[in-house]
Parts: sequence; C-alpha cells; structure tokens
Amino acid sequence: MVSPLPIGLHALAGFCTGSGMRMLDALLPLLAGDLGISVAAATGLVAAFVLPYGLVQLVAGPLGDRFGKPRVATAALGGYGIAMLAAAAAPDLPALIAFRIASGLCGGAVIPVLMAHLGDSIAYEERQAAIARFSTGMVMAMLLGGPGAGVIADLAGWRVPFLVLALVSLGVCAAMAARLGLAGLTRPPTRGAAGIAGYRALLESRSGRRLLGVAFGNGLCLFGGAFPFIGAFLIQDLGRSAAEAGLIVALLGLGALAYTRLARRLARRFGERRLFAAGGAGLACGLAALAAAPGWWFVAALQLGLGFAFYLFHGVLQTRATEALPAARGTAMGGFALALFLGQAAGSLIFGLVLAAAGYRVAFLLAGLGTLALTLAAWRGFGFASRRA
Repeated sequence: MVSPLPIGLHALAGFCTGSGMRMLDALLPLLAGDLGISVAAATGLVAAFVLPYGLVQLVAGPLGDRFGKPRVATAALGGYGIAMLAAAAAPDLPALIAFRIASGLCGGAVIPVLMAHLGDSIAYEERQAAIARFSTGMVMAMLLGGPGAGVIADLAGWRVPFLVLALVSLGVCAAMAARLGLAGLTRPPTRGAAGIAGYRALLESRSGRRLLGVAFGNGLCLFGGAFPFIGAFLIQDLGRSAAEAGLIVALLGLGALAYTRLARRLARRFGERRLFAAGGAGLACGLAALAAAPGWWFVAALQLGLGFAFYLFHGVLQTRATEALPAARGTAMGGFALALFLGQAAGSLIFGLVLAAAGYRVAFLLAGLGTLALTLAAWRGFGFASRRA
C-alpha cells in the first residue's frame, strides 16, 4: 500500500504543530514584558493551547473517517497556520489567548488523523517503522521548538517566531494540498463506523478498552507524571540553572531521535512484543535510577536512555492504536489521543500532590513502579505473541 501523502510531509506537519506546543517555553518572559503583564498571567497561554488540542480529538478522528483523513489534516494545518499568523499580530493578551485556542483546536486535528492515515496506507508489518519516521517531526519539535523560538525572539521579538511558524505551516499545508490534488480535496464523504458509533464500537471491544486504559496510564505516569518535572528536579534538588536544566532535559529528545533512526531494524529483528517489553522495563529502571540520582551528570546520561525507551514503549502503543478499529481508524486514534491527554492531566495533578507530600525522588520511584505495572498489564492483555511487527 502507498500513502498519497509522503511520510516526509507527515513529519513536517508534526513538527509544525509540535513546535506550537513547545514554543512558549522560552517566550513567556519576553511576551509578558511586551504586553505589560506578569509571567504568571501569561502562563494562561499554555493552557489555552493544550486544552483545545486535547479535547478536539473527540471530533477530529470521526471527521477524518467521514471526509478523508488527508483532507481533514490538510485543512486543519491550514487553519493552524492562519491562527498562528493572527497570533503574531495580536494586540493584547485576550486576543492572543483567543488565537492560541484556535491554533490548539486546529493543531490537535493534525497528528492523530495523519497517524490514522498511515494505518490505512501502510501494511501492519511496516507500520511501526513508518510511525517512527513520522515521529521524527515531533521529536525535532521537542528538541528545537522551544530553543529555536527563544533564539529568534532574542533577535527580533516574540512575534517573529509565531510569524515564522505560521509561514512554515502554511507552506507545508500547500504542499500537502498540491500532493492530494483536486480529486483528493473534493471527493465525497464516506460512510462508516465514525463518531458515536465508532466510539461505541471501540469501548465495546475488550482490546479497545485495554488500549484506552494503557494510553491513560501512559499519560498519567509519563507524559503528565515524571517527564515534565525532571527540569524542576534538576533546578530545585540538584542546583542547576534553568538554562542548564533545559539542555539536560533536551537530551530526552536525542534518545527519541535515535529510536526513529533505528526503528525499522529493531522492529524487524525483535518484533513489537520484545520492543514493548524492553521499553517498559527500560522506563521503569530509568525512573527508579532517576529517584536515586547522585548528581546532574547522572540525570543527563539517563535522559538519553529514557527517551529511547519511551519511544520503544509508546511506538508500539501507537501502532496498536492504528489497528484498534480498522473501519474507523481516525476515531480510534482520536480516542487513543484523548485517553493519553486525560491521563496527562490526571498525572500532573497526582504528581504534584506526591511532590508536596514526599518530594521528587519518591514521585519518580512511584512513576517507575506504575510504568512497570502498566507494562505487565498490557503484556498480558494485548496478546503480543500473536502478532509481530
């Protein structure tokens, strides 16, 4: 099977929307100063993007199943670029929040829909490697989105990173539209298990419920639990500056990038069953080691391994999600992404409570134990022995 959209365009689209999420990491102080507000007030811009980005999954997947996944992703990326362009010209904080909400709504409809499109277009045996290549864009956004925006803002002001990302997004959108052509952009909608019927089918399936449960646990233990707090741990417990902590945390992305380069060979040699087990065990051991870290240099070394192990683990889950509901893959990926987002929100709250009660090291240890339990539960529930990738 051949995708009408090259994976390179998938990756570029992922880079654009991923950078939109990470760009404020370095921009908040400059932005706040220019608009005459406090940094605390400006932090609302983060939630203004993230919340719509997560909640739009409920409708983005079914829309992709109904109207065509490449068409919906292309339109969403175009809307995202326009919203970012408007944000670059926002006169005040309320307007900027409104445009961040719009960009989050559009940006959230890109990655899961394109991943479902890969599921439609690429045989299962090659899908994990294809998703890894797609993930290169998100990983590069993680590595470059925040630092790149910070460098541009230092040279030209905080509005220019929004402008640059808007133009890049619109350029990628135009390339996707040109690749699809008039027929791909205007073909009539299809009928199938989408929307409420699709979600009902996913929830009625035992494997579908397991997948959503594991996605929620993944968000709870890792996306919202351990990973966002490693930088704060480096600053508060290990005495690093904010800049040093940012560089160390970025090493997580280098480990993830190594996975994207090796995924095809690893999947063919070991199969998803062993990759998932290795990823889960690596994450559990890495988080336990993080809890006992003697210094920043130890955390830096762990970041590379944690990034690699995470994508071994998460990449298998993504591949499984593309096969959870073959008749409506967009709906399945939307449900998967939403479960991950809800787990992330719950994880940040729970991790914060554990931090207040017992500190970073206990929280990291609990996250490692939770990841190990999640790995064992998924190992038994998914029946990995029955399918190889």
